[in-house]
Amino acid sequence: MTKVPKYWKKAKKNLSKKDKIMARLIKKYENPSETILTSRKDIFYSLCKSIIGQQISVAAANSVFFKFKKKCNNKINARIVSRLTFSQIKSCGLSRQKVKGIKSLAKQTLDKTFNPKLINKMDDEEAIKYLSNLRQIGRWSAEMILLFTYNRSNIWPIQDIGLLRAISNNYKKKYLPPDKFVSLLKKRFSPYCSVATWYLWRSIDPEPIQY
Repeated sequence: MTKVPKYWKKAKKNLSKKDKIMARLIKKYENPSETILTSRKDIFYSLCKSIIGQQISVAAANSVFFKFKKKCNNKINARIVSRLTFSQIKSCGLSRQKVKGIKSLAKQTLDKTFNPKLINKMDDEEAIKYLSNLRQIGRWSAEMILLFTYNRSNIWPIQDIGLLRAISNNYKKKYLPPDKFVSLLKKRFSPYCSVATWYLWRSIDPEPIQY
């Protein structure tokens, strides 16, 4: 895992000035020992984790991912995954569609039809579209990759249930919060929506979010 993003300290000051509730959350969860928005900087690993975790609970996702990691001899990379059979991957507890997604990702990584290095040259929307071309990767998954793997500073994942629930709880809005209000917060929190998202998640989860 890498160090906390360089923009984090500046973002906290910026957000605290703009929004009283965000200032309270930042103060409340200001524990130096907590994990902030760190990253493995390993996109293949993160994409596999994203595919595995779709539409299942965190506990179930962790269990399946542990089995998958073990099947890869604790080395999750395209070459090793490409050598695993469909049945071997499926036996970890994955659906056929998820196995196809992981196998396709390994193939595209090896034949370079998917080139993660290009993402660094793209803006957020371009990167989301590029990642969404991968099998089993939609907008939400792409945003999680940009937030956790690339540590982009201004990701505001409005399809994320946790974020919407946290907005409702902290800003005393009904669930789901009105689209207008969510858009207003995005404008207010830019260019540090990723940091605001992390603190909002933290407000409803007893453990710091990791990916």
